[in-house]
Amino acid sequence: MDTYLETERLVLRRFTADDADILIELDSDPAVMRYLSGGVPTEPEVVRERYLPNILAGYEKWGGDLGLFAAHEKDGGAFIGWFILRPEPEGPLDEVELGYRLRQAAWGRGYATEGSRGLLGKAFTKLGVRMVWAETMTVNAGSRNIMEKLGMTHTETIPTPPDMETIEGSEHGGVRYEITKEQWEQR
Repeated sequence: MDTYLETERLVLRRFTADDADILIELDSDPAVMRYLSGGVPTEPEVVRERYLPNILAGYEKWGGDLGLFAAHEKDGGAFIGWFILRPEPEGPLDEVELGYRLRQAAWGRGYATEGSRGLLGKAFTKLGVRMVWAETMTVNAGSRNIMEKLGMTHTETIPTPPDMETIEGSEHGGVRYEITKEQWEQR
């Protein structure tokens, strides 16, 4: 396994061209997709033909340092989902997005906080990142709670993207949280 990051209970690795099935399974769970598509699964061909090639291209673009990373339990190796640490498509490399998508079986076990905390550490100590941001729907209390546990600060309310306006709670918009290297060092 090409290990990108290890935490106490998790191993994060780069995706490979053989990982379409685990991504399709993750994106086919209506509960996982609740705040992303209103519970509508991602079509398998979209994962195979667009998402996975874009993930792999990201490693090329950012030298393997940034992108989307598969997360597995250290004990047993079960795939639990993915984490993201990457800039906007044409954004500066020292401002990156933090995020995750986890299988229901991994919910409530502290994995989102643990993996995100590990990524923040790597971003600020090894990758030259100055600021990390994350966004979610205002009504996604679980993700907002994790962002706050990480020491991230709510910086703005953002409008709901047009393709998400039919999702439950979309009328409340979204939220953006940020943490700078200086804020992280002071924790």
